[in-house]
Amino acid sequence: MRIGVIGAMQMEIDNLKKSLENSSIEEISSVKFVKGTIGDVEVVAAVCGVGKVFAAICTEAMILTYQVDRIINIGVAGTLCSDLGVMDVALANQVVQHDMNTSALGDPVGLLSGIDQIYIPSDKKMTALLAKCLEEKQIHYTIGTIATGDLFMHEQKQKQKLHERFEAVAAEMEGGSIGHVCYMNKVPFAVLRSISDGDGGAMDYAEFAQQAAKIGIEIVLAFISRLDELE
Repeated sequence: MRIGVIGAMQMEIDNLKKSLENSSIEEISSVKFVKGTIGDVEVVAAVCGVGKVFAAICTEAMILTYQVDRIINIGVAGTLCSDLGVMDVALANQVVQHDMNTSALGDPVGLLSGIDQIYIPSDKKMTALLAKCLEEKQIHYTIGTIATGDLFMHEQKQKQKLHERFEAVAAEMEGGSIGHVCYMNKVPFAVLRSISDGDGGAMDYAEFAQQAAKIGIEIVLAFISRLDELE
């Protein structure tokens, strides 16, 4: 099996690179892909960059070039609910692009007109296995909708509106785009986000982002070691 791992920032992928054997680097569409193995599993990892377009470019290139069987998106996010605090984890059961808005034409906010859906579901088996890995490491997590948009959500009013509109548990800037590309290519995906910012917004992010990013890699490595449970 070949697994793709996508992060938005370098710090989210660096620790994974250290675990890869027989690694090589290839640049496609200005994205550097690192390919290697962890045990018997082939892994392709990349830093996509911040935002939905960068995320889509990276995901499409990864799927078409490396024919990955599954993709995991890791990174950090801001909490939108009281159940999640800094250093907790949000697992997506579905993703939504909160800044997709053709409501002036009569559509509901978030509707992806080409596929006539607001929400794109993540892979249930992948999400369940990630949840199991989190439980075994005693990391608090919540499963729910993760909202994506090209905006760093720092104002409480923004966060509250997003939570109420989509019942979203966390907000970030790539997962919905990655999920959209995976859906169009029929590639199962999962999104795991460590919470780096709570009520403190940007101040929390500056303090906790690097520490929170390490959690994602820890869980991905545990997930890869148990891939046989998906079959």
